[in-house]
Amino acid sequence: MSDYAFRKIDIDALDEDVLLPSDLYDPDPRGPDGVLSDAQSKSSEVRNLISRGDIAGALNTILTDPPYGEGVDEAKNLTTTALLLILNSTRASEISGILKALGQDQQDHLMAYLYKGMAAIGQGGDVSGSVLLNWHEKLTEVAGVGCIVRVMTDRRTL
Repeated sequence: MSDYAFRKIDIDALDEDVLLPSDLYDPDPRGPDGVLSDAQSKSSEVRNLISRGDIAGALNTILTDPPYGEGVDEAKNLTTTALLLILNSTRASEISGILKALGQDQQDHLMAYLYKGMAAIGQGGDVSGSVLLNWHEKLTEVAGVGCIVRVMTDRRTL
């Protein structure tokens, strides 16, 4: 039996070159509390902009400095919910014009949120696959395939 004792040793605990998720990207400089308060204020601002019919302004607001990293799950959920509200309240004919007004970073953040929404389909909530696919198609037409590659290789999780 002593021949198998080596299998109980956690090699990663002994290895100095362990790569942690926090080593892959710089943490959000706002801190968890700052990120949460920022997400709450953006969420309420987005609702106000949507009620006034300013979809482009709402999308611009929510995609600027989104929360990322570990320990900010509530802020991520608030931001995702606000973004899905924007996506669901936009007419299909307006999507291309709105996307052209976004910067490259904002387009990349939107693509990341579209993939996050696609992953949430079937888990409940108000996620519509057809809406997400329609936005994905229009965003790929505007931003190109490079947007998809940048999102897939980004280490920060939104």
